[in-house]
Amino acid sequence: MTQDEEFSLDAVRREGLLPTPGTGQAQHDGTGRVELSFTVETGADDGGAPPAQRSVRVPPGVTVFDSASWNGIAIDSTCGGHGTCHKCKVRVEGPTPITRHDVKTFSREQLDNGWRLACLVQATRDLAVDVPPLTTRPKAATVGVGRQVILRPAVQKRYVELDEPTLADQRPDVDRLLAAIDDLEPAPDLHALRRLPKVLREADFKVTAVVVDEVLVDVEPGDTTDQRYAIAYDLGTTTVVATLLDLTLGTPIAVASVLNKQQPFGGDVITRISATMLDPEALPRLQRAAADTLAELASQVCGEGGVDPRQVYEVAIAGNATMTALVLGMDPEPLGVAPFVLATAQPPALLAAEVGLDLHPRAHVYFFPALGAYVGGDIVAGMLATGMDRDKRTRLMIDVGTNCEIVLSDGDRIVSTAAPAGPAFEGGAIRCGMRAADGAIETIRLDTPEGVVDLGVIGDVEPKGLCGSGLVDAVAELVKVGLLDGTGRFVPDEQAVDIAPKLADRLTKLGEERVFVLHRPWPDAGPEDCVVLSQRDVRELQFAKAAISTGWSLLLEELGLEARDVQQVLMAGSFGSYISPASAVRIGLVPKLPVLRIVSAGNVAGEGAKMALLSVRERAGAAALLEEVTYVELSDRADFNDRFVDQLGF
Repeated sequence: MTQDEEFSLDAVRREGLLPTPGTGQAQHDGTGRVELSFTVETGADDGGAPPAQRSVRVPPGVTVFDSASWNGIAIDSTCGGHGTCHKCKVRVEGPTPITRHDVKTFSREQLDNGWRLACLVQATRDLAVDVPPLTTRPKAATVGVGRQVILRPAVQKRYVELDEPTLADQRPDVDRLLAAIDDLEPAPDLHALRRLPKVLREADFKVTAVVVDEVLVDVEPGDTTDQRYAIAYDLGTTTVVATLLDLTLGTPIAVASVLNKQQPFGGDVITRISATMLDPEALPRLQRAAADTLAELASQVCGEGGVDPRQVYEVAIAGNATMTALVLGMDPEPLGVAPFVLATAQPPALLAAEVGLDLHPRAHVYFFPALGAYVGGDIVAGMLATGMDRDKRTRLMIDVGTNCEIVLSDGDRIVSTAAPAGPAFEGGAIRCGMRAADGAIETIRLDTPEGVVDLGVIGDVEPKGLCGSGLVDAVAELVKVGLLDGTGRFVPDEQAVDIAPKLADRLTKLGEERVFVLHRPWPDAGPEDCVVLSQRDVRELQFAKAAISTGWSLLLEELGLEARDVQQVLMAGSFGSYISPASAVRIGLVPKLPVLRIVSAGNVAGEGAKMALLSVRERAGAAALLEEVTYVELSDRADFNDRFVDQLGF
């Protein structure tokens, strides 16, 4: 645009605006600022705290979602503010245009009350915005399948009582200290040397030497040998889990999970990579969000465990390649475009302060190595925890999530791949989808003769939506009773009456789309007020499960195996911990095997991170896995699309 051309907001405005009767988009010339007053409601996670008030000033024309995100106000989203996930629900005071996406998301009454999607509301005038509580602590697997290890952490402490210097013994302080440590030969770093003279003399030469990876990092007064701590992180795209470990006993002290604060940038790695490509300021904001997430969890577990953060000397982080790159501030763009190249398979060792953690000043951070752009350190940690390189059985590990990682071992060879499952398992792109938090339907059983819909709801409260395990159960049960055919289509109404007469009335339409009503808040509630499973939801799950089943079926071919040869299936990750094995088999998410062969493995990435902190030998084992595992790139397979289509049916 030249200086002579007149600026027109209409040329850059998002599409889809339908003016509310009697109102239109407020006009402006693109100059100045508008003020947004946010009232952020608190939820159960915040202990009933009063709503937070925050006012921000932004250029006119910026969306409410972007205005909040830029200023650290979290609004739920899995698409990164692109209008596709329908999660960023807010209530705006005053007349505001309605988009076609709003019409699909809200009832007429909700629209009249000001409910809108934040990513489609432009701040063209001063606005007051109510933000619903964000589920910051979703239900997550905090423990998982692991192995016993020989306790040999990298963090060592030695208590010594030294002879004081004399005119006859003028050895340097550090030489005096190192000579008293007869089983280690650490090299002192500058931090330790700076503290050494004062600490020695104030403690009457009775001190504890702190050694991490053969480096003398500190000297503490008195005997502190029973105070050695570390934090293991599972850095997930959606949820981050931290475990505080007592390295003296080898036991966990406290564990906590929280929603990844990068969530406003998108619910999956692709949208977050895209954010960095579209906005040069996105990368530092994503890095800061990751640091804030890690720091919040460190503060929480140390508080719960009654541990001084300065006594935490080491951290291990298991995350996928994109999460690792973002927490390190590395450009993730090469991970998101062919040929999908890592900057490094093994990130360098660094200090905890460099990733925003306020622990011991010389606390080290260990990152798990990655096998590829989409089989990252979290999967290497999972393989370490489950002993995929040690067990002689044929075992299949599936870490189900937005990006699904799959590992197969026949006892001698190990192959792995990644499948783009999409956000369906996290509740994204699902009409009534939500994360696994209070109010989410997590289990469903349909009783055809009685017409009973038995719902298991997290928190035993009124159902609000459908999480991933509930989605799988719903589809599996509808397939079982015959209301969904093999292609994933709801059967016609007249056929439904013959198949399941007492459930048939739950098949209805919401707009032009067929839906199955899972929960009615009151007997005559319309479908727009109910928790429903839509035809589009079924399609989303079909695409996700087809990608995953294509992945493991191709790995079986790679090793010359058939599905019946698999002796154990490990369902890893938070979603894998709660999914029904029978439902997973019924829809084809896993091979058709006896359900006793399917095991919920839990948070194996977190278990691997703990093992790396408890034993330097296990840390070496993680590095060795890079040489033992063969990565199979699905996008390079000419037959992938055909195989994917073959796996769509139920």
